[in-house]
Amino acid sequence: MKNYKVQRAPFVVPTDDGKLIEEHFGLASIEADLSLAHMIAPPGWSEPFQTPEFDEFTYVIKGKKKFMIENDEVILEAGQSIKIAKGTRVQYSNPFEEPCEYIAICRPPFQFDLANREDL
Repeated sequence: MKNYKVQRAPFVVPTDDGKLIEEHFGLASIEADLSLAHMIAPPGWSEPFQTPEFDEFTYVIKGKKKFMIENDEVILEAGQSIKIAKGTRVQYSNPFEEPCEYIAICRPPFQFDLANREDL
């Protein structure tokens, strides 16, 4: 048995908002104790507020991403990263004119039911 796993074909999560989500590790692909996904959020994209039951780490590769964390607005640019602790109310968006490419890591792995998204 090998002590490594190579991901050559990530699971592409179906979306209806124009966002690309390629899960490399997680519950929908190669199971691990976390999820790792490559994402591209198109200009004008946003999600509703949520209070996840997982820690989420984000590293921006290109563009900018806006976070509304409780009552704070945080904007990350390429080369910047953030950790948002589980149980924190947050909204993710890209209100900017260019796509935002980033890596997201969730621990434990992302599960839609654990995101606790609010109604719009």
